Amino acid sequence: MRIVERRNGLVGLLVGLALLCVALPASAQDARLKLDHLEKLSAKAVEVNNVTLDGDMLQLAAKFLDMDKDDPESGQAKDLIKNLKGIYVKNFEFEQPNQYSAADVEEIRTQLAAPGWSKIVENRDKRANENNEIYVMKDAHSSIAGIAILVAEPKELTVVNIVGPVDLDKLSALGGKFGIPENKEKEHPKKRTSPEASHDNS
Repeated sequence: MRIVERRNGLVGLLVGLALLCVALPASAQDARLKLDHLEKLSAKAVEVNNVTLDGDMLQLAAKFLDMDKDDPESGQAKDLIKNLKGIYVKNFEFEQPNQYSAADVEEIRTQLAAPGWSKIVENRDKRANENNEIYVMKDAHSSIAGIAILVAEPKELTVVNIVGPVDLDKLSALGGKFGIPENKEKEHPKKRTSPEASHDNS
């Protein structure tokens, strides 16, 4: 009888544990991506940029931002990273296209399809064969707990993984720093033509 009771008690404990795991908020998940499978691309790339900033190294990086007095966004970048847990970047540039496989990219997307992650930006250019995607992970309070940026181009692959609370309004300040790509619209703003100018050129 006691054996049956113990067995029933164990079953109840396991069921309760399973229900607890299901009920855990997204914040209990790790916003850091596993990117080790991309290391094999280093042998094919003509340029490789790996950035791993966490713990003390992340705080050291914040101090270097103080040295860049000419960059007006350095202050915003410093405020942003002081609460982060880590910044991880992998960037590969190739001499020829198609040096990485669709499976390499899909392995990243599979992680980003896990509960907690949401895609907020997607830009696909079939003519240029370019894909740009941004994902966010939110915690139980709907605050952002992590960000992933995936840029897949014929001759370049970039993955940015920012772990920790992120202020989206200040995120652009990290562009061009720590291997994080700059906003192309900001770097090369589109020229706007006024109706008057269009009329004169006709």
